[in-house]
Amino acid sequence: MYRWCTDEVEPQDRFDYWREVRAKGLFGVTAELEREQRTGFYGEFSLSQVGPGGLVELKASSYAVERSPSDINNAPSDSICVYQQLGGGGWFGGMRSSDFAIANGSFATSHTDLPYRTRPLGVSGFHLRILKIPVSGLATQDRRMRELAPKTFNDATLAPLLDACFADLGEAAAIEGSADAAPLVQALGHLALIERGIVRPGSRRGQAALRTARLSLARRLIARHLQDPDLAPSRVADLLGVSVRHLHMLFEVAERSFWQTVTEERLKRSRQLMREAPDRLIADIAAACGFESLATYYRVFNAAYGMAPGDFRARPQEAVNHPVGCRSRKAEPRPLFGQKP
Repeated sequence: MYRWCTDEVEPQDRFDYWREVRAKGLFGVTAELEREQRTGFYGEFSLSQVGPGGLVELKASSYAVERSPSDINNAPSDSICVYQQLGGGGWFGGMRSSDFAIANGSFATSHTDLPYRTRPLGVSGFHLRILKIPVSGLATQDRRMRELAPKTFNDATLAPLLDACFADLGEAAAIEGSADAAPLVQALGHLALIERGIVRPGSRRGQAALRTARLSLARRLIARHLQDPDLAPSRVADLLGVSVRHLHMLFEVAERSFWQTVTEERLKRSRQLMREAPDRLIADIAAACGFESLATYYRVFNAAYGMAPGDFRARPQEAVNHPVGCRSRKAEPRPLFGQKP
């Protein structure tokens, strides 16, 4: 994962550097901001290679962005982008589509080689994720993908599935060489194509995308309701909108069954709480994680880790390397649109 922010550049040069090196060179777009507004400009982003795609999370002060015909000629890409708005809202306009706003938490998609303009709606600026997938990297090959002008998702049933996949993809991107990234990229790409009417939900690829996304969402629903000692497949299936049988079928293709996943998540949460609250009673932690009794918690914890919870708590915390601010990076990223950054 590559991280960069404008703190690495002198204040008076930050927007010019962002515009010429990052926006134009890496993202293949034209950035504009009134000169008198450039003094306080700030921007940061992370970029990860995820399976066949690239995942970007971007935060920046407000400015205008355009991918013009000349930008496209200079840096063609032939990819589709799936956008997740994370803060505030954004405006999109294109020469071949109607203008639209994308609200916080909403999604949009487009083909990279169609012109568009965008800017944040509020003073908070940009905060969004962008998944860019080369058309050649998708299992579906359909010429209509190259006609996808920017457009929001209108199918509300897809939003929680997209959100779960994006969250899982972000976690997979943080683990170098993770095998989980590629199927999530395919799922997100094909969910976007389902929404745009290019992939049928009942087709083989459509069903595969929905299975991957529903499994991601099921795991997150489990994590969200761990505190409930009566958490059962019927509860998760109801929240997911599928039958209990379908829920178990989702977990059949995964490494762990439904109940194994619940137990693993409860143990992971308990370890986290022991680290975060060293004075909290272990009995309280067990209850907070949904274990039906303290005895059950001790038995399950010992079976999983070969020690009692108290012994785990007494051990020194493992050393973990965390990025420091926005200066953590490995190497210069490859440009998303074919130019040198």
